[in-house]
Amino acid sequence: MNQERLDQFTGRTQNHLTKLNEDYLVHQEVLIAFNSLKQEAAIEGFDLTAISTFRPFEEQLQIWNTKAQGQRPLLGDDGNPLEFDKLSKEEVVFRILRWSALPGVSRHHFGTDIDVIDKKALTDPSYRVQLVPSEYSEGGIFGALSSWLDKRISDREAFGFYRPYDVDRGGVAPEMWHLSFRPIADEYLSEFSFDVFKKFLESDAYKTMELRDIVLDHAETIYQRYVVNVNPNY
Repeated sequence: MNQERLDQFTGRTQNHLTKLNEDYLVHQEVLIAFNSLKQEAAIEGFDLTAISTFRPFEEQLQIWNTKAQGQRPLLGDDGNPLEFDKLSKEEVVFRILRWSALPGVSRHHFGTDIDVIDKKALTDPSYRVQLVPSEYSEGGIFGALSSWLDKRISDREAFGFYRPYDVDRGGVAPEMWHLSFRPIADEYLSEFSFDVFKKFLESDAYKTMELRDIVLDHAETIYQRYVVNVNPNY
């Protein structure tokens, strides 16, 4: 992986991005595909809306560090907060990874991945979107949108989008709100070998990352379980 591609993969450049709207950036090849999916959703009565797209390395690093310091809650597999002080350093690392990507390997760095909601379902102005499984399950506020996306993806009519974290594979928890533009995302991931990952972990980019020594000690496990362990089907 050359330096330009590495910078794109790890969220340290925006030269591969364009505006989705005034708030969000996406990969240049994602814009038309997402707008096409949004138009199809509108026909069915949904307002398919992005609430997270590109995320730079520095923002992901901040998320990591605040969780590693106990300033943000760490969640169990059931989505409920855990008692930070009762966790070992290793447990903290793997609890973070269950729900938040390691900086430098978040798929949101690519500009290909988008967290979505049905804005039309937000009839209560006080409702705060949480991005939890219950919101996208049957009967949940975004359950109807999720079912529609299920069918579009299954029928290969989602303009290249799919769910990388559709089920629990023992790594990242299922995220039914998370769509990825597979044609480009797969290209990035195929070039990001373990050797590239390990070398990047050892670089100065991580010098301010909390629990870096623990991450390095478990680098191969993290790579296999939380970086390349995604939905293989399309």
